[in-house]
Amino acid sequence: MSLFQKAIFHTTVAHLRDLPPDSQREVAFAGRSNAGKSSAINTLANHTRLAFVSKTPGRTQHLNYFSLEAGKYLVDLPGYGFAKAPEEIRSQWEGLLAPYLRFRPPLVGLVLIMDSRHPLTELDLQMLAWFAQTGKPIHVLLSKADKLTRQEQALALREVQAVLAQISENTTLQLFSSLKTIGVAEAEAVLGGWMDMSIKEETPPPVGLRTEKVPRPKNRKAIGWSARSIKPVTKTSGNKKAPA
Repeated sequence: MSLFQKAIFHTTVAHLRDLPPDSQREVAFAGRSNAGKSSAINTLANHTRLAFVSKTPGRTQHLNYFSLEAGKYLVDLPGYGFAKAPEEIRSQWEGLLAPYLRFRPPLVGLVLIMDSRHPLTELDLQMLAWFAQTGKPIHVLLSKADKLTRQEQALALREVQAVLAQISENTTLQLFSSLKTIGVAEAEAVLGGWMDMSIKEETPPPVGLRTEKVPRPKNRKAIGWSARSIKPVTKTSGNKKAPA
């Protein structure tokens, strides 16, 4: 079972005062609006529409919380597309996002989604440099990796890793594809460690029990030790008595 299989929508937060008070651990997802952020959340949760996927930049305007278990949440942040939104909306997002990312105690790490074909945009670099100051870990998903060849994937990994090493030592990186489910297990391992969660393996069936029907032999005359060891009784002739 996927580590985040039981994720469900919890709440939408527009003001800091509305942040869940019971939260113990949170992992935030950030990225450009068309980088595949919502698709990554849906893929990790094995759900087609847990996080809303939109082609409109800045469609997610607030913090969307998804509950994994008691006190543990995935948080979908507004996409970078908000740069095209009206000024008053941008101000509202910035007033919510900056304090959340900088001062939220339960926030244990940031997942930054970049399009593997166009990584390290100016806004990506700004987010990396800004969040790195918190000292919390950053895990980068190079999304849409299925669009690249093996050689292009290796090149993207090298280029991004070189930049991450200059920004912070507390960063990790991987390829990811929602369409081909590439890198799902690797991402789960990283985020599961942050959230102090592990995959609970299903109990295997008892060993040695056979439930299938065993076909019977066609020749029943050969079944049983008596058929092979007992000789048939023959009648004695006349009044001859059997020896004592």
